[in-house]
Amino acid sequence: MIPFMSLTQFNKSGREVSETAAPVVSGDLRLHELRSRIFRNTRVVRVWLPRDYDASGATRYPVLYLNDGQNLFEPATAFGGVDWRVGESAGRLIAEGKIPPLIIVGIDNTGKHRLREYIPYRSFDLRLFGAQGKHYPDFLRREVMPLIEKEYAVGKGPEHTGLGGSSLGGLITLYTQLAAPGVFGRLLIESPSLFVGHRRILEECRRFRDWPYRIYLGIGTRETGNAEKDERTTNDVRELERILRKAGLGEARLKVWIEEGAAHNEAAWGARFPAALEFLFSGFRS
Repeated sequence: MIPFMSLTQFNKSGREVSETAAPVVSGDLRLHELRSRIFRNTRVVRVWLPRDYDASGATRYPVLYLNDGQNLFEPATAFGGVDWRVGESAGRLIAEGKIPPLIIVGIDNTGKHRLREYIPYRSFDLRLFGAQGKHYPDFLRREVMPLIEKEYAVGKGPEHTGLGGSSLGGLITLYTQLAAPGVFGRLLIESPSLFVGHRRILEECRRFRDWPYRIYLGIGTRETGNAEKDERTTNDVRELERILRKAGLGEARLKVWIEEGAAHNEAAWGARFPAALEFLFSGFRS
């Protein structure tokens, strides 16, 4: 774990926000403690800034919000000790001129409450009867995004704003698009748990029309280690692709990566992350 310095700030509403900063490869990582009134708990929000970030506000940066923030930047905080290497990948793509300088925000899950916050439907599949995922879009819009927009020079509007996640984090990303259209213009969805609630999300997607500028959708063919379940999981993603194609998303707006032999873990998602990030933000003009 890279050491950091700690300080305390207060936002406009008077709530305390604890911030830490740590140098990382090709950028800086800053940590904020966010106390949520919606979920009545506290979590860390991790903000990766590109090298030469202009804090004056003269430059406005696109921003990508990602769920399960503790798994993105450092092995010491990641599940299983393997992180996505988000900072290294983003820094390299920026240096190569493949994407513009951008800000990446990792929103930590809260451990034992992760399932409740990431699942929007009552689910017999996971024996979850207190789902709170319907509040997650408001949590993003009313608590996370205002914090970031107050502290950092981010561009506003869907063309500047992306959201992503994996597994249940991918499910709640897709649900947020349905519940709050027009907020996020770029979606990164990895190995989404589309089975939840008897695949209710797929039914809702069939009726939805307000899709964002670009969507990246990824999955492996060996996610569960069970051949029958792997086939169902992969077929669900293919069905989502068919829904999106029917809604008019061509190759310029939708990238689907079904990776042969890839598993359901941070290593696989991190390996696909550079391609996803490049697809979502290549050609971006502020």
